[in-house]
Amino acid sequence: MTTPRPLHSQDKRSPAVAEAMASFHRDIVDQVRTAVERDAVVVVGMARNPFVKKAREALTQAGIPFTYLEYGGYFGMWKQRLAIKMWSGWPTFPQVFVRGVLIGGFDDMRKALEDGSLKKMLG
Repeated sequence: MTTPRPLHSQDKRSPAVAEAMASFHRDIVDQVRTAVERDAVVVVGMARNPFVKKAREALTQAGIPFTYLEYGGYFGMWKQRLAIKMWSGWPTFPQVFVRGVLIGGFDDMRKALEDGSLKKMLG
């Protein structure tokens, strides 16, 4: 068993901070959350990131349909991507979700494709 990542306790945040966190690019978080709840496989990424491209190519080659959401590149929309990271708890892109479960980034997705666990999750 792994030790969970320590998080600053919610009861140790002022109401103003809690509200700022909840509303930080809420529209973007809602877009991602809605897609993750609705679609079987969702890849959240950014332009020109080679690992995002590899993830999309691997899913396409495996014949697995997916929804792709792209938020900026290295120099744009970094605050929107930060909001997604705050929501998911995952620090990098791509973020790959299968049936609502965050399975990780490209390396994690590739392993799940190779060992068959990704297709098993899809049913």
